[in-house]
Amino acid sequence: MRDNSGDGVSREDLERYRTSYRDEIDSAALYRALAETEKQPELAKVYAHLAATEEEHARFWARKLEAAGESPPEGRPGWRSRLLGRLARTFGPQVVLPAISGLERQDSHSYASQPGISSMASQERSHARLLREISGGGGVEGPILARLEGRHRASGGNALRAAVLGANDGLLSNFSLVMGVAGASLSPHGILITGLAGLLAGAGSMAMGEWISVQSSRELYGRQIQIEAAEVREIPDEEAEELALIYQAKGVPEEQARQMATRIISDEKTATDTLSREELGIDPEELGGSAWQAAATSFALFALGAVVPILPFTFLTGMVAVVTSVVLSALGLFAIGALITVLTGRSALFSGMRQVAVGLAAAALTYALGLLIGTAIGG
Repeated sequence: MRDNSGDGVSREDLERYRTSYRDEIDSAALYRALAETEKQPELAKVYAHLAATEEEHARFWARKLEAAGESPPEGRPGWRSRLLGRLARTFGPQVVLPAISGLERQDSHSYASQPGISSMASQERSHARLLREISGGGGVEGPILARLEGRHRASGGNALRAAVLGANDGLLSNFSLVMGVAGASLSPHGILITGLAGLLAGAGSMAMGEWISVQSSRELYGRQIQIEAAEVREIPDEEAEELALIYQAKGVPEEQARQMATRIISDEKTATDTLSREELGIDPEELGGSAWQAAATSFALFALGAVVPILPFTFLTGMVAVVTSVVLSALGLFAIGALITVLTGRSALFSGMRQVAVGLAAAALTYALGLLIGTAIGG
């Protein structure tokens, strides 16, 4: 449906212009509030720059409305923007950064589907990623090296966590399975086959899930890098500005940040690589790692834990095998609980015993169910 102005602008377009204008006014007000309250001078300059960009976007939408014969709405920020601004001034910018980052992501998604504003959509995506960089680090303090060292520690902790939990999944699930079939009074040979089947099925499922997860991430990262490379070719000045802002947010003086960004953007390959690392957090050489390596590692870790409960049934029979399986599994669970304290900082004894208690409770439940089912079937 068209309006009566005769300029070919639909009512839907007019409403989109109004909504975009109000969103930009809100964003600009929020960034001004952050710039006023931020104690780090370099970061305050970043917020002021973002506010200026949003104000320019607002003027763009105002011109669109005026060209369609309509006056722009009142330039006063909405209630949500005013509330977030008050919170920022009272408690500091860090309190509201996650909320503002979410609003920027919404703006970038909204602009991505609109024709003729690819540059503006790119800037909104850049703002969202920059805010994520700032808010994700708990503020931007200290030199770049300190941030990198923090990331390395996080990466190592995640790898250890994945290894511990992978082995825990294998041990706990197969321990429960073995105790369930033992309660049903199957022969040691049957228990062993069931345990091996549980090991292979569980490890295979874990490996397949990990392969799909990593491969999907690699494909997504590859697509994001392609988009970044296209933006470096098409809008190098804006990408240079974005990179300079990232360096400023990390504590680099403004002039030095701009010099670094200009030098990097002059070479397309270097610029794409740098922006992929700094803006997207992606290593173009790794793309999140090998899917096959992740799958193999997941398989091995699950199998390492799952093999523990079935070992006694390879050379023992009857209740002796069951009790030995319980003891070995309890020791394994304690070791896993103690390793978890490397990540949590809790007492090794407390975490180890808690892990044993949870594992024994699960195994006792499946053993009792197996006993009931075995009695019912056997008469």
